[in-house]
Amino acid sequence: MSGFVFSEKPIRIERGEGTYLYDDSGTEYLDFGASYAVTPVGHCHPEVVSAAKDQLEELMFVQASYPNDARDACYSKLASVAPGDIENVWLCNSGTEANEAALKFARSATGRKKIVATQRAFHGRTMGSLAATWKQKYKKPFEPLAAGFETVPYGDGEALAEAVDEETAAVIVEPIQGEGGINAAPEGYLQAARETCDETGAALVFDEIQTGLGRTGEFWACEGEGVTPDILTSAKGLASGLPLGATLCKDWIAEDAGPHGSTFSGNPVVCAAAAATLDVLVEEDVPTHAAEMGEYLHEEIEAADLPIRDVRGRGLMTGIEVKRGSNRLLRDLALNHQVLALPAGRSVLRLLPPLVIDEEHVESVVGALAETMSASTES
Repeated sequence: MSGFVFSEKPIRIERGEGTYLYDDSGTEYLDFGASYAVTPVGHCHPEVVSAAKDQLEELMFVQASYPNDARDACYSKLASVAPGDIENVWLCNSGTEANEAALKFARSATGRKKIVATQRAFHGRTMGSLAATWKQKYKKPFEPLAAGFETVPYGDGEALAEAVDEETAAVIVEPIQGEGGINAAPEGYLQAARETCDETGAALVFDEIQTGLGRTGEFWACEGEGVTPDILTSAKGLASGLPLGATLCKDWIAEDAGPHGSTFSGNPVVCAAAAATLDVLVEEDVPTHAAEMGEYLHEEIEAADLPIRDVRGRGLMTGIEVKRGSNRLLRDLALNHQVLALPAGRSVLRLLPPLVIDEEHVESVVGALAETMSASTES
């Protein structure tokens, strides 16, 4: 008996530690996918595990209308690392819920309906965030979706300016597109989006669910461009794999946000794990380490002279565009070299490792890539 939604891989994972996962036979796998960036400080980091265990023994759950120390600490730590003048936090269970909240808050705060998203974007799988997602394979089975959404080419500031008007509630953008192929916003694009929203009164939403928490070498990718949104969404590695999403808002959004809620908003155990994760990221300056390892990874890929079309990304968010399909390459890396990675479309290999990897891990992965690609070329 198995689930019917996910296509299960032929590897049964039993435990994780640091940058490694282990299957039921004890085989060790170097995890360079981190299950879509959900383990920024590594698997089962002792400080995160300890915080969650301690909280589990004190209070497993109480609804968000009752204050408690674990949730307050999570609120405070998230606000302290938020970019610019963002200070308000709403917690949920996933990235798509964080984006749903962002879109609802933008509509209620502005009194407008129109949402402008971008081509190749991925914002989640619930009905609102799915309407802002580009790829038809995710959308078509569930249509009709939420109304009022319009898409423009990613990275085109002029097209964005033409689409955004006084009826626009929000513009939602990924600073670097993940599922869309690891596409970084062109220089000046995020600033152009900021200026367009300022001119029209629309809310600027940055989806940092995959790019945040140090992944790109800054705590938030938007900080690398010097642009602060009105709303920022986070999830993935926020609680080191326990389910948590967050919608961070400027005051003008929070003050006029409509009624919204979630039964499990700010679960104390998950909040304790998140607070510990944030502590490790800040105290060990993990974003700086991610920037250094990302640069080393790109240097090693270039030096290996791999048969690829392109390598792109920032920090430890890397996309390798290959000449043949990525699925076979991913399978061979896992089964023959015990390296786990991810796809980003049919032709892009996506590397989103724990941010605590070292040079030896980078060299192992690039070596495995070289051997796998060489074997594929010969076959």
